[in-house]
Formats: sequence, structure tokens, C-alpha cells
Amino acid sequence: MSTDLDTLAREKLSHVLRDHPDPASLDLGENLVDTYGITSLNKVLFLTSLCRAADIGLDNFTEDDLAGMRTLGDVVDTLRPHAAPRG
Repeated sequence: MSTDLDTLAREKLSHVLRDHPDPASLDLGENLVDTYGITSLNKVLFLTSLCRAADIGLDNFTEDDLAGMRTLGDVVDTLRPHAAPRG
């Protein structure tokens, strides 16, 4: 599931970014605000879309969890334990 979640996260982030970069070009280690210029609203839209697509309830996360999601990798790592295995 990890690779699927990585790919899904990149695709959903690309959709909310102004220039819609190639999802494969998005780096898991880059800061969402500093590198990609994501706004608070776009972060909410991104996370909502990603959680819906991955069938993960947003109610699994606290404000502190959301604030700690500074990179795409942080997002994937935070969501991964809540993702149902696909098979």
C-alpha cells in the first residue's frame, strides 16, 4: 500500500498546485509551503481529497497531526497506518 499511497498523494497534491506539475516530479522530502507554495486552504483540499481517495477518515487526525504534515512524506507517513491494505 505504501507505493500506492505515495502515488496517490503525489497525484492529489499536483491537482491543488497552481501549475499542476507532473506528480512523479514531486519530492516526498520537500516542504509543502516553502517548495510548493501550498496555502492553508489548498492543504485542506489536498488532505480531504487524499483521505477520500484512500478511504481514510479525517477524524483519525488531530490539529497537531495536521500541523505536523510539513512535507509530502510526512503526509504519507501519517496516513499510512490508517490505510486499509488493498488486495
